[in-house]
Amino acid sequence: MKIKYFVLATILATTLHSCVVLSPKKYKGLLAQRDSLSTRTGTLEDQVVRLEGDTAKLHRDIAGLRRDIAALQGNYNTLNDKYGALNTSYNSSTSRVSQLSSDLQKREQRLKEVEDILKKRDEATNALKDKLQKALLGFQQNGLSVDIKNGKVYVSLTDKLLFPSGSIVIDDRGKAALKQLALVMQKEPDINMAVEGHTDNKKIINLGQIKDNWDLSVLRATSVTRYLTEVEKIDPKRLTATGKGEFQPVDVANTPEALSKNRRIEIVLSPKLDELYNLITK
Repeated sequence: MKIKYFVLATILATTLHSCVVLSPKKYKGLLAQRDSLSTRTGTLEDQVVRLEGDTAKLHRDIAGLRRDIAALQGNYNTLNDKYGALNTSYNSSTSRVSQLSSDLQKREQRLKEVEDILKKRDEATNALKDKLQKALLGFQQNGLSVDIKNGKVYVSLTDKLLFPSGSIVIDDRGKAALKQLALVMQKEPDINMAVEGHTDNKKIINLGQIKDNWDLSVLRATSVTRYLTEVEKIDPKRLTATGKGEFQPVDVANTPEALSKNRRIEIVLSPKLDELYNLITK
């Protein structure tokens, strides 16, 4: 509207300034010119209104885009923080995995070393068993046996092979068996020997200073130990003597055969495992 009034004012001013009396034809021309200008002014005003509307819409769109950009920036920052945390966690996990892998390799190496030592022990134990079976072959019909249990060689001698009934003094046949055993053991300095005395569950009657089966088992074990160390010259540091009494029977039946099996001396031969012990305690 301001433009329209401005145009009309301009026309009037021009007309008045000229101070010329217009002919009807010129007057009509001026009116037509005025109407044309008025129409053009209306068109321009409509365009201005549309432009103002478009401008307002653009402002709204810009504001919306700014909000979207702010939201996206916030999401980006959040994701970036999460990525940083995940990257830190990944680096930590990678370091932990590397450490665990290194530890696993070390343990596998130690396990292999232990297995190698145990394999050598088993091979040595089997070889020792074969040697003893050959050396003691003549006594195996008289209550002597050689077996392997838990990586150790067990030489079991029934009491009738070693002692007269109710005695703790080794007879000649028992000494002969122990001598053959000692000949093998003198060539095996890395083998320790545990001498165990065992009895049946029958109570001892009239054996003087021997009070019970505990006493009998211990005294028979020490008799064998003394013979091996004092007569056969086995290093005493390699031997131990223990009495088990009646409490570790090989046969729980109450028959004469079972009772005879339970009255025995067991010599338990085990290799020195210093190498294995040192390896395990590293």
